[in-house]
Amino acid sequence: MRLETGVCVLHLFCSPTATTDRGAVIAAITAAEHADCQVVTAAMLGHRCDIGVMVIGADVRAIRSLQTALQRAGLVIRSSYLSITEVSEYAKGLPAEMLQDRLYPNLPPEGKPAFCFYPMSKRREGHANWYATPFAERSEMMMEHGKSGRAFAGRIVQLVTASTGLDTHEWGVTLFGESMEVIKDVVYTMRFDRGSALYGDFGDFYVGYLANVDEMI
Repeated sequence: MRLETGVCVLHLFCSPTATTDRGAVIAAITAAEHADCQVVTAAMLGHRCDIGVMVIGADVRAIRSLQTALQRAGLVIRSSYLSITEVSEYAKGLPAEMLQDRLYPNLPPEGKPAFCFYPMSKRREGHANWYATPFAERSEMMMEHGKSGRAFAGRIVQLVTASTGLDTHEWGVTLFGESMEVIKDVVYTMRFDRGSALYGDFGDFYVGYLANVDEMI
């Protein structure tokens, strides 16, 4: 089963055990890459997990095969997040090349070893209901949000993927940065935008640094 537009993105947050088969983990990732998937691996910090695996591809079956193979190799999946790439309704008018990059990203970017993932949604509360707010006002807030992010151009690469109906939040946000400090700064700065300060709800943050899987097992 393949997506008609864009690609599927699955984040798996795992931990090895005493019985984890290092060779089988490496073989599983290699097989996914041969099936036209991009696989990004990261060493994670904190108690939630040890290894982050981000797999990107149009063939959902190939992505599911990687998930199964990693589990059979002895990795315990502590958490996961499913989303797909999209072109936002607020992105109309952007150059075709930028829209293509959003639908079909090429990751990870060079020179940005810091890794961060978090999910987010827009609030539907009486005093702050994003979906009851007129489109023009929402669009203006998203333009403000984008302007704040562009202040970090060259230091951060961001991929926002859609997960409405697919997972617990409405979007997944993956950041690649020059350092963890830059990731902290961009998230802090953008939270002061009205669209985020009034309407943003965030899930858990998963933070680490890019590393080959054979370095983490």
